[in-house]
Formats: sequence, C-alpha cells, structure tokens
Amino acid sequence: MNRARLTASAFAAGGVLFLLYQAARPYADETTLEGAAAMASPSWAAAHLAASIGFVLVSLGILGLYLVLGGRRLLPAAVVAWLGAGLTLPYYGAETFGLQVIGARAVRDRDVTLIELVDQFRFAPAAVTVFAAGLVLLAVGVVMAAVEIRRSGALRRWSGLPLAVGFALFIPQFYGSPAVRIAHGALLAAGGLWLAYDLWRADGRATAPARTASGTATEVATGTAAVGAAR
Repeated sequence: MNRARLTASAFAAGGVLFLLYQAARPYADETTLEGAAAMASPSWAAAHLAASIGFVLVSLGILGLYLVLGGRRLLPAAVVAWLGAGLTLPYYGAETFGLQVIGARAVRDRDVTLIELVDQFRFAPAAVTVFAAGLVLLAVGVVMAAVEIRRSGALRRWSGLPLAVGFALFIPQFYGSPAVRIAHGALLAAGGLWLAYDLWRADGRATAPARTASGTATEVATGTAAVGAAR
C-alpha cells in the first residue's frame, strides 16, 4: 500500500474506533453501584482503548496527509495533533484502567462511597487541565488539516470538514445523553470514512491507466498528481 492508502486506512479505522467507543461503552448512573459495575466491565476498558487508538490513528493520518499532499500547514497541523494526543492519552489511560479498578472494588465491597474517588480523579485540577488542553490541541490540529485540504485542490474541498466538526465537539459531547454521544461517534466515523474515501479515490484517479487513441495504456494526468507522486 502507498502513502495515500495507508493514510486513508488510518482515518477510516480511527473514525470507526470512535464510534465503537461511544456505542460499546456501558452507560449507567456513575454515582451508583450499577455505574461502578459498568466501569468494572470489560466493555468499559475495550471502549476506552478504542478511543485511545483512535486518537493515535487520526494523528498519524494528519502526518500522512502532509506526506501525500504537502502543504505548508499540514506539518504544523500534525505536530499540534501529536501534542494533543500526547496530553489526552494519560487521562484516557486512567479512565480505562484506574476507574476499572475503583469500580471493581466498589462492587466487591458493596461500598458506593468508593465511587467518590472517580470524580476526585476526573476533576483534579492538573488532570482535567491537561486533558482539556489535549482535546483542544487535537481539535486545532484537525481543523488546520481540514483548512489545508480545502486549499490543496487535490481532494474535494470539504473532505476534512466532518472530522474537524467532530473533534471541535469532543468536549461538549461529554455533557450529552448516551444518544448524543453515540451520534458524536457516528459523526467521527462518517468524517474518517469520508476523508478515507476521498484519499483512496484521488489516489486511484492519479494512477489509473487510460487508453489512448492507439490503444496504449497511459497514466491519467489529473489535478491529483500530488497524490500519485506520493506512491
């Protein structure tokens, strides 16, 4: 696989993983033992790991866009997204494994007061500040990439828009209902798949053979030559 298609695969897989994160995670009142059982479940860990991998794949995808399309703003976008992922992942790691331990202990001891530790972690000033900063940087990086995609002319102008909107809404969606959160995951999946499709399609146009009048196969010269050059 060439760079364009590897990049497309990263965006597609990342988007789908964000949908799995929102759809597969258990939802319950997290001030109760039912909520503790949800946090202690394997599906809780699996869902949050899916989101963590999604952050990594989208960040790598932006680097791939730089390698495929060039563009002076795509490398800074990739760096900003990497910084954002780096700041976000420690918090997600604690959500994945730390909260699972707290939930399991609360269920085992039938002690609902242990769940207070969850909010003590989540809203600790240092933890929540680093987490919020990471998500903001990720959103900025994806928006920068979407703007550069629009300017490049190699892909459809709005190819990066749905993914950019999804990342811009990452913090607000935490305050939504389960249905809103699953819809947010669907938006990220649609954004990742749309961008992946456009990259794959543009790469195919840049390298597909065409018949000349004499029947000889030649490469199609298109406006997506930058994509073809990344092979």
